[in-house]
Formats: sequence, C-alpha cells, structure tokens
Amino acid sequence: MRTKDLVATAISNTFRSKLRTTLTVLAIFVGAFTLTLTNAVGAGVSQYVDAQVGSLGSPDVFIITQASDATTAGDGPVQYDASSSASVSSQQGPPGTTTKALTAADLTTIGDTAGIVSVDPIRSVLPDYIEYDSGSQYEFSINATSAVTTADLTAGAQLDGGATAAQLVLPDTFVKPLGFASADDAVGASVSIGITDILGEKHTVNATIVGVSLESLLASGAGANDALIAELADAQSGGIETAVTSYGVAVAHFDTALSADAVTALKTDLAAEGYTASTIADQLGAVQTVINGIVGVLNAFAVIALIAAAFGIINTLLMSVQERTREIGLMKAMGMSGGKVYTLFSLEAIVIGFLGSAIGAGVAIGLGSALSAVLSQGLLSGLPGLNILLFEPASVAFVIGLVMLIAFLSGTLPAQRAAKQNPIESLRYE
Repeated sequence: MRTKDLVATAISNTFRSKLRTTLTVLAIFVGAFTLTLTNAVGAGVSQYVDAQVGSLGSPDVFIITQASDATTAGDGPVQYDASSSASVSSQQGPPGTTTKALTAADLTTIGDTAGIVSVDPIRSVLPDYIEYDSGSQYEFSINATSAVTTADLTAGAQLDGGATAAQLVLPDTFVKPLGFASADDAVGASVSIGITDILGEKHTVNATIVGVSLESLLASGAGANDALIAELADAQSGGIETAVTSYGVAVAHFDTALSADAVTALKTDLAAEGYTASTIADQLGAVQTVINGIVGVLNAFAVIALIAAAFGIINTLLMSVQERTREIGLMKAMGMSGGKVYTLFSLEAIVIGFLGSAIGAGVAIGLGSALSAVLSQGLLSGLPGLNILLFEPASVAFVIGLVMLIAFLSGTLPAQRAAKQNPIESLRYE
C-alpha cells in the first residue's frame, strides 16, 4: 500500500464512527480555539507596543528620577534630612513611596557618568485650559517629556525643539471640541492656553498648533516645544525672579553606539549613584510583561484542554482497533507490514487532530476578527492602532502543527497495539 493509499484510507476510516469522531474533534476544537485566540492577543499587544516604541522614537533617551524610598505603614514616618529630603510636586514612583527632587548637583553627577552624552531637566507646567477663537475652554495638560519623544501624528509635523515660537502638538481628542472641522484644519491655528501663577492670578499664553497626535500608552497630553514650556513656566512663576533649583525628572541622552548589555550596565551605574533610569521601551515593556503573563495563564488552560482531548483520541482509536481486529488481521495476512499498520492508525490520529485544530483556528479567526473590529470602534477607540487580536499565519500554523503532534503522540499506543496483533488470532476474533 502506497503512502497516498494510506492517507486516503486513514481519512476514510476516520469517519467510520461519525459521532465518536465528532465528539473527539470538538474536544480538540476547544483547545485549539482558545490557544489561537490567546496567541492572537499576545501578538496584537506586542505589535502595538513595538509600534509605540518606534513611533515615540528617541531610543537613546533615559527618563531619570531619584530612586524612590519605599515605606510602608508599619515602617513609620521617615526622619527629615535637609540635605537629602528636597522634593518636588511629582507623580513619579508608586503609591507609598517618597520621590526626591533632582538638584543641580544631581544633574552634574548624571552628566559625568560614563556613557551619558547630555542631561537636561524637565520643567513641569500645569496649564488650566485650552481655548480656540474665544470658544469653550477645556481642561488641558502637557506631556512633560514631549520634547524628547516623537508624536504619533495624524496631521501636521513634529515639534521643532530649536524654534523660538511657541509650538503645540494637539491630541486628536481636542480637535472637534475646539471647533476644528478636521485634524488638518487645526494645523496652523493659534490657540490660547490658560495657566495660574503661584499668586493665584490667571495668565494666557498663545501657541501655534503644528501637529495633531493620536493617543498612546505613554504620550498622554499635548506636546510642547521648549519655547512654549519656557513661556508657560515664566507665567506660572508669576514674574518672581527665582532660580529653579530642583526638578522631578531629567532626560539624559546616552551614546547610541552602546550595546544592549552596555545600556543595562549604564542603568546599574546610575542606580548605584541613587537614580532610576528607564527608556521608553522599558516603560512600555512593563505593560507587555503583564499582558504576556495573562496570555501565558490562558495558554496553560488551552494546553490542559488539549491534553484532555488527547485522552479522547486514545479512547477513540483503541475502540477502533478493537472493532477492526479482523480487518487488521486480514490486512496483515495479505502481506501488509506491522509498520504500515502503525502508520495507518497514526495517520488517523493526525487527521482527527488536523480537523479539530483547523476548525478551531478558523472559527477563532472569524470570531476574533469581528470582535477586534468591534472593540477598536468601542472600548479600545482611545488607543488608535491597537489591533487587540492579531492572527499571524505563523502562529496559526504553529497551533495546528502542535495539535497534530499531540494527536500523533496520542495515537502511538493504539497504533502499536494494532501493529503487534497476530494475523491468525485476529482473523479468529469474534
């Protein structure tokens, strides 16, 4: 019997007991369906994170803060130390931690660290609102690190850090409320930004919109160039001539020629000096780590379902071997070798695995694609570009191949039993 004949016979034999085969295929379907969906979630999130890192740019930038001193309620209050307890209004660090300010001495220390090319402090400004053409006023915030990141633009151009005119990259969620017909219509318009100084007086600063950006995981808030930040900071100070001596965050550029290991070593060096340094990829990577953990747990449940289905395959084929004992004896009596009998039953197991995995993957792709489209227009509309379920051909092929391998391994026991049967005794079987 040729290989082609073995395959055709295996497919035909698979459907001898339609109900038994259908139930086994459905058990495999559940595992393959779940595994395909969870892999799609992982691929979708990974692609979005990679796109965010790429679009935000600045791969050679560290966001640096003072290392947080974690305290818990059981530790009690920390004794004040005037030489080291300077702080700023900042949201850096997790709840229950104390964030210390960066001083001029800290900036010098960071800049002197081998591998750091330059370091600049981030000046924090807290605008009240944004207004266009004397229309409605809307609460407004500025992303403190926008000067060192690349916005994911839907219209216009990036900020010009060297420009003397105040420039703004407007989040796309403000386009319609401010009265613009479209993102392109907003580019070039002049808007007023309201801010309150330390004495409680209101000020307005004008800025030109140079671009409109999409929302992302990191780029929350509007983008402002150095000139606009300087004007807002001056207005916020109320004209009081005092030098800013402490900062919440600093941005450091490191040598682009450094390898990944060298960048890690540089983080360690900064940590030894008492600073926490993270790249944009690090911050987004934390999100991906959580998602990967969830996907891993769901994959584990899918694998458990496949293992349970494997026992179904074993049971189905063992019953098939028993029912076809005389047929097996006849095939062996006519000269069919034990190896080909083994191959025949193994192929039947593989066919069952293929049917369950192919149907499971197909249904997962169909339902998942529809669900992803609905979520993109609904719950996830605030994250443009996020395709929560991304079905990659290689991933789908891997799932189908994995299930077929599990099916093959499950079929080895019944196949061995069939291959070892004595033809004379099998022909006598009633």
